[in-house]
Amino acid sequence: MDNFKSTEDIINYAIQSEQEAHDFYMELSELVKFNELKIILKQFAAEELGHKQKLSRIIVSADQIGLTQESVLDMKMSDYHVDIIPKKDMTYQDLLTIAMKKEKGAFKLYTDLANKITDQNIKEIFLGLAQEEAKHKLRFEIEYDEYILKDN
Repeated sequence: MDNFKSTEDIINYAIQSEQEAHDFYMELSELVKFNELKIILKQFAAEELGHKQKLSRIIVSADQIGLTQESVLDMKMSDYHVDIIPKKDMTYQDLLTIAMKKEKGAFKLYTDLANKITDQNIKEIFLGLAQEEAKHKLRFEIEYDEYILKDN
């Protein structure tokens, strides 16, 4: 994967990632057995759409968020992308592992962006998104500990 070429590339990548996360959680919600987890996954999916909407508002002012061209070029898509695609025959453990990796990548992207941005309002948006992604990852880690590690 290449470096991002512009701030707009980064925001578009984040928007696309949020849509993919929404789709992934909706698909995963159909595969899990536990009703409580189905509800949580659908809530996560809705939150990811909320993230997408927040990011869509930022793109209007992408040139004003304070990222230098040099700092944009320093960011590499491969640092954030999880290139594992869920398959129908995946185990629950595999799906949880993918979900944790996706959330970790999103957390890292938003944290890195927040650290590079000078606009305080946009910085706070990215820090908030990072915090929400960290909460999702933690929820999957708890699920993994309770249902995968307990059985092994």
